Amino acid sequence: MTMPGFPPSTVDSEGQPVWIRDLEDGYGNHILHVVRGVEPVEALKALGAEPGSIRSCELPGSKPDESTSLPRAALGTDPGVAAVLLAGSTGGWTFVYDDSGWTFEDEPAETLSAGGRAAVTSSTTINGDAFFTYAVDGQKIVEISLDDLHLPDDLPGMPAELRAAFEAAGVADWEDLEPGEVDTLIGMRAACALAGLALTLDDIRRMPLLVAQTAQQLD
Repeated sequence: MTMPGFPPSTVDSEGQPVWIRDLEDGYGNHILHVVRGVEPVEALKALGAEPGSIRSCELPGSKPDESTSLPRAALGTDPGVAAVLLAGSTGGWTFVYDDSGWTFEDEPAETLSAGGRAAVTSSTTINGDAFFTYAVDGQKIVEISLDDLHLPDDLPGMPAELRAAFEAAGVADWEDLEPGEVDTLIGMRAACALAGLALTLDDIRRMPLLVAQTAQQLD
């Protein structure tokens, strides 16, 4: 693997940022949002968190089982809650991790970026689909399915900070990739590179964290 922006301790053998791997449940549906210049509590509200559920969080030492994310274990919520959100900030950037992928609708990157800010939404699904959106000042600048990303063709047209993030993210050493193709975890790495989140879970634990649940309930 060649990932210039990631020390070996911060990515796993597949190219997933280790702090995301250590937070996630076993289903593979999740989203990472990052936004510059917004406090975590405001980012949570913008993404549909129930205001009354937002509270400080200390992540448990381990997951109770492989189907429960670490943020969900921290919140202690019932299984009917559609998504649990974990938020923190570092270096002027706020991240919100959605453990179930429910905050993809309603143009979250555009919503978070309103008011002259930059924001990214990176998502993956249990089916292996992966999407990446970069927005500035409420306007979508880049929206891609990572299956269609071809770095030699697409990098030159990206804004400078986003191009730098993808260059830092690099490409994982997946056997089935053709020249110029990327692994679908690159979006999570690029979002992390942009927001200074090439970290371990221990690094995340040292931040002040907030956890909340979404208003939606599973059927």
